[in-house]
Parts: sequence; structure tokens; C-alpha cells
Amino acid sequence: MQTSQAVQLREMIHRKMEDFKELCEGLDEEIASRAPSGRWSPKEIVSHLCGPEGVGHMPLIHAFLEKDTPRLDIEIANPFFSEGRARKTFAELLAEFDAEYGRIAEFAAGLSGEQLNRKAHMPFLKETPFGEYPTLASWIQIIGDHHLGSHIDHMREVLEELGARAGIPREPASREAHAPSP
Repeated sequence: MQTSQAVQLREMIHRKMEDFKELCEGLDEEIASRAPSGRWSPKEIVSHLCGPEGVGHMPLIHAFLEKDTPRLDIEIANPFFSEGRARKTFAELLAEFDAEYGRIAEFAAGLSGEQLNRKAHMPFLKETPFGEYPTLASWIQIIGDHHLGSHIDHMREVLEELGARAGIPREPASREAHAPSP
């Protein structure tokens, strides 16, 4: 049975997705493929957000439901920028991002309270407010709000360094006026 928490997770992910896509509007291939010194390119940021090529983030999410307290390790700083993704256009990568986070959002929306409360052992989160035994609800919150949110800021910084101010979205007040209704 769908819970209000599940619906809130879906809505949060959709809001963050829209913020990210708005930030990337009008970005051309030349800028999307460039990287400031020591930083990822916009294409690498999108690739990272998509997760491992061919599987994305869903296997980790499913693991919460398939085993009791599975140990889950991830490659935190891996851009997952394969040769295949390097050949894709920025628009194709954004479509992959949109599909991946759309799957996560819709999957989250259908979870029961019991499913959302299942835990995994994620040692890399030990020193965070979530702790090393987050619930599935917390993990989805981390992916959708904290992780995606940090890469919205990351993308904004990279675009500014590349001089691509056209991709910088309007102020939050005007963005809210364009937010999709629930």
C-alpha cells in the first residue's frame, strides 16, 4: 500500500530532476564535453548521476528488499563515464538521467511503510547523519535529495567555470512558479 512518505519521496525526486534539467537547458555539446581543470565535465556529471552503465541505481534499491540487511558498497567518486557514454550526446545522457530517476521515483511511490523501513549495511555512511544502517526511505532520500542536490550545485559551479551562464536557472522564486503541480 502506497504511503504518504512514498509519495513525498517521488515528489522530491521529480522536483530535483526538474531543477537539474532546467540547469542543463540549452547546453551545447562543446560546453557539455569540456571540464574545468580538476573537475568533471557536464557529461561526466550526468553519467555519474545515472550510475553504473546498464544497471543504474536500481540494483542497490532492490537489494534492500531482496535480503535482510544486505551489505552495500558503492564507488562514491566514480563518474561511470564509459566509452559508450562518451559517444552519447548530452541530450542522450540527459534522457538516460531522466529515465533512471523517473524509475527511482515511481518505484519509491509504490513502496509500503514496511518496505521503506527495511535496512541495509552501508559502511561508507557511518560518519553521516544517516548512519551505516540506513532505511530504504533514507537511501532514496540520499539519492534524490542529497546526492542529486549536491550535483545540482556541482553542475552550477562547473557551468560557471566554463562561462556557460546561459545554463544557470532563474532564481528559486521564479522556478517555483514553474514547478509541476502535485
